[in-house]
Formats: sequence, C-alpha cells, structure tokens
Amino acid sequence: MVHASLRQTGPVIGGAATIIDAILEAIGHQGTLVAYVDFEPFFEEGDDEIPVFNKLTASAARDHGVLHEKIRTWPGSLRSDHPGAGISAIGAKAAWLTDHHPFQYGYGPGTPFERLVEVNAKILMLGAPLDTITLLHYAEHLAKIPDKQVVRYRHLMPTPEGPQWIDFEEFDTSEPVNSQLPENVFEQIAEAFLKSGQGQQTTIGNAPSFIFDSKALIPFAKTWLEAYPFSHDTGR
Repeated sequence: MVHASLRQTGPVIGGAATIIDAILEAIGHQGTLVAYVDFEPFFEEGDDEIPVFNKLTASAARDHGVLHEKIRTWPGSLRSDHPGAGISAIGAKAAWLTDHHPFQYGYGPGTPFERLVEVNAKILMLGAPLDTITLLHYAEHLAKIPDKQVVRYRHLMPTPEGPQWIDFEEFDTSEPVNSQLPENVFEQIAEAFLKSGQGQQTTIGNAPSFIFDSKALIPFAKTWLEAYPFSHDTGR
C-alpha cells in the first residue's frame, strides 16, 4: 500500500507512471499495489444536480496526490465500492481486497484494511507525511479507548432499484478519533514504532521514505492508543 508525495521525490522521467511501473516490477506478478482513493468531490443531500457515485469514474480525492489517481485509472485496476473509505488495487489480490467493502464502518473488520493486515501488506510512505498512514484508522477502530467520535453522512449511490441515498456511519477519520488525542497522533505512533527498531527508513529520489509491516504496526498502534493517558477511565 503506497502513500506518495511526488513533489518530494524530485523530477522523475515519466512521472507517476514510471513510479507505478517500478513498484509493479519490484512486487512481481504475485504482488498487489494498493492505494487509498477516497472520493472527490463530496456532495450534500439537497444540492442540485448531484451525480450518483460511480466507482469507475469518480476521481480520487485530490489531497491524496497524483499517484493515487494514476493507480485508480491504471489498466486492470479495481476499486472497492465504499465512496469514502475506498481503495484501488492492481495485481494478484486486487479482486479479493476490493470485494464486498462494507458501507458501515468502512475501515474496520471485514474491510479491505483488515485484509491488508491479514496478508501483512507493506506500507510504503514515499515522501508522504507519517500522519497520512490510512491503515492506522483500522487500529483506531480496534482500540478500546473512550469517547470515539462518530460521523454520519449520506451519499447518492447506485442500487438495483436506481439511485438512492445511503446512510453511512464511521468513526471520525478527519480528526483524531478521541478529541483528547494529539492532532498528529498517527505521526507520533509511526515515530514510536520506528524508535522501537521496527520499520525501515530510506531515501527514494529526494524523498524521505518509510516501509512498515502492517501485521506489526497495527497491534503496536492499538497498544499505543490504549495506553494513552486519557483524562478518565477507558472502562477496560
């Protein structure tokens, strides 16, 4: 699973396509390349001329960077059905990863994020900030911590009966899941993980880059979150 800031890598002949080709060559025919794509733009019920979400054409959120959109549109790329928590994948396990993405709590059990951990996916941070590790939302979901913030929203979705407004519920991923957690909680978790001697750090082009093993990172993050000194008892 890759998160990238191509501005940090410096000039690359061929741009995002060259980077994707290089990653696909490195992981081989049995590997799978994954990116978090989210959904751009968001609409509110009541807006005029609201388009129905179409996972084949809806652009990846712009703040994820050009590489994520390039992966979404790559030949053979598959995308999961969730508009907000969606991923795109290329390769051997693409169908398995993207199939049956639950609409409710789309970062938790039964989702592509759980499946990524199941196969110990490697997380490549290619010049991307450490606070953008999307898979850590799965750790937030698992962690037994107090007062998790929940968001509810609606999207106009395709159904066999035609377009319908579908209700979604998630733990809030736009802010720390508990308001007492620091704003850069994901960065702090990643740095603590690296300081523990786990993970790898390198430079790709001009970009400081990191690789994390998901099967090690997620339980580490869950423990970190549960050990955070909240101001009242977690009930554990």
